[in-house]
Amino acid sequence: MSDIVVVDDDTDIRELVVYRLERDGHDVRAYPDGVAALEGLAERPADLAIVDVMMPGLSGFDLARAIRQDAALSGTRIIMLTARTQEADLAQGYAAGADDYVPKPFSPRELSLRVNAVLSRQ
Repeated sequence: MSDIVVVDDDTDIRELVVYRLERDGHDVRAYPDGVAALEGLAERPADLAIVDVMMPGLSGFDLARAIRQDAALSGTRIIMLTARTQEADLAQGYAAGADDYVPKPFSPRELSLRVNAVLSRQ
């Protein structure tokens, strides 16, 4: 299937998303923050990054911008998975380079469907 990176500082959310995506047959790597994710992506790019917005250090918006600005990573699809759901937050996420925006709390099944939809656009 696809190589997916999950970036969330909440261990429970990270483990739930990893579990669901691995069950769907994806190869999944998980990182607790944007800095670690960017380092991991530099070593091994991914097809998709599922990114929380509010994280220590590098925010999800900053991580998305860094991915889009890196020629080796710019093709990586990005789904924002976050509790920040105001219209301004969505606008900022899409402006940073997000392909989709999933609000927390979320349905793991819906996330799986959105992952497949975003990946099918490649």
